[in-house]
Amino acid sequence: MSKQNMMIIGLGLIGSSLAVCIKKEHPDVFLYGWDHEKTSKIAKENKIVDQIPQDFAEAAINSDVILLAVPIMTAQHYLKKLAELPLKKEVIITDTGSTKQKMVEIANFHHLNFIGGHPMAGSHKSGILACDEFLFENAYYIFTPLYKEQKYQVEQLKKLFLGTRAKYVLLKPEEHDEITGMLSHLPHIIASALVEQADFLNPKYPRAQQLAAGGFRDITRIASSDPQMWTDILLSNRQILLELIEKWQIKVSEISTLLKAGDSKQIQQFFSNAKSLRDRLPIDDKGAIPAFYDLFVDVLDQPGSIAEITGLLGKFQISLTNIKILETREEISGVLQLTFKTERELQAAKAHIEENTDYDCRFA
Repeated sequence: MSKQNMMIIGLGLIGSSLAVCIKKEHPDVFLYGWDHEKTSKIAKENKIVDQIPQDFAEAAINSDVILLAVPIMTAQHYLKKLAELPLKKEVIITDTGSTKQKMVEIANFHHLNFIGGHPMAGSHKSGILACDEFLFENAYYIFTPLYKEQKYQVEQLKKLFLGTRAKYVLLKPEEHDEITGMLSHLPHIIASALVEQADFLNPKYPRAQQLAAGGFRDITRIASSDPQMWTDILLSNRQILLELIEKWQIKVSEISTLLKAGDSKQIQQFFSNAKSLRDRLPIDDKGAIPAFYDLFVDVLDQPGSIAEITGLLGKFQISLTNIKILETREEISGVLQLTFKTERELQAAKAHIEENTDYDCRFA
């Protein structure tokens, strides 16, 4: 993998984190970075990439691998732009997007050597300042080659991304889009719809928003995702999502029918089936939706409690991505919800808090 030139277009969370992983495992790979001026400056100052080229075309032409780590619609734009350049004959173009079929269609039309890629990892933070070399550890990294002849190129990409410590999976583009449509895209639609539907309660019942701070807020957390990004994802996976939404509507109609009939036996069977299926889902693997590494700490409602916890985490150099007080109980000890980037930090935080304080800790 030495002496290769690689261009990363998009130096946000995913692009910058991949750059760090590549450099860690393959220090001889020369990395071009391409993004907005402010982001590019940060990338160069922090040595995330080797060079910010003055000329996009020149860097692309000199590259052996080109990675599109930008939103889907932007990736499609760059794919068409690359098709106009005299790229190296053996150049490999890959991406990090959530849908694949449209990208493959564009690449085939322009006769580009494209292999779809999708690292199924993310964070509640975004941008280059959230760069994390452990972001992809134990996550699935999906490749979607279209032809058997691309096997060698897939192996090259696997070696290039070895520093991610991800688990590689090969899928056909249409398989990828249907799976992510069901496990990621549809849940985002449902979560957003639930939040909007619940909003009608607020004018009528002022307490509703306060009570939503508990379980409801947690099960709808993904509704806080970037609106523009998810607009692009939905439109790029439109046909599959329309079919999934229709199936979802049928399932909801079935439950409605059972409720109208008061059929307790079938309602209980519905929940039993769901519980059985849910209990068989993998526990330790990262899936289509980024995991939430939350720790809940029962703290005393008195001055200094939060400072004590955050000070302790700072002492042991454990980074928090979010912290909030859950207002779900009144006149007793409060609940502090701490969110971490990785499971490693979550476990370490729990151990240090329990060892150095009398507070009770628990996972979600």
